[in-house]
Amino acid sequence: MATLDLVQSLALAKKYGVALAPHVLVKEESEAGKACRKIGFPLVLKLVSSEVSHKTEVKGVVLNVGDEAAALKEFRRMKKLPGFKGVVVQPMVRGLELIVGGKRDEQFGPTVLFGLGGIFVEVFKDLSLRICPLTRADAEEMLDEVKAAKLLKGFRGAKPVNRKQLVDLILHAGRLMEKEGVQELDLNPVIANEKNVWAVDARVIK
Repeated sequence: MATLDLVQSLALAKKYGVALAPHVLVKEESEAGKACRKIGFPLVLKLVSSEVSHKTEVKGVVLNVGDEAAALKEFRRMKKLPGFKGVVVQPMVRGLELIVGGKRDEQFGPTVLFGLGGIFVEVFKDLSLRICPLTRADAEEMLDEVKAAKLLKGFRGAKPVNRKQLVDLILHAGRLMEKEGVQELDLNPVIANEKNVWAVDARVIK
């Protein structure tokens, strides 16, 4: 099995229609400043590495970068990390953190899961699972099955997330699992708000 790097994983997700947050790959410091000005602040910097699969373990994800000087300082630090291939620059997207993932089961074949994302995956393990191929009704049911369903509909004054886009993203992930023969897909987090549902990170194991 081989783990694709961040850029390769994002490209594969995009191929199947998964909506991605705007992002720019930079490999040199001279490109980094330009990319940061284009994306705008605050922003996120993410390491792209051929050797590091869990970016957070080496501080390969830096959130809420507020200015160009701070961004360039972090870029220089990341450039020294193992297997450096570049840094992805993204806007700091706000919304509910979700996970859409997939796993190839020995008995059932490709499956898709959905639930609360970010750090909450490990804490609450609030997930819904389906075997591929998925129908739109399957994806709708997945949203309603999790304990976090209330959060999707808007809770304590928060606006509901864009449900159609979220269902679309789950269906696209299902197609990727079916067609590509990958072992694992991890879109975490997927950031959902009332306007957009975007995958801001991706990890694929083939």
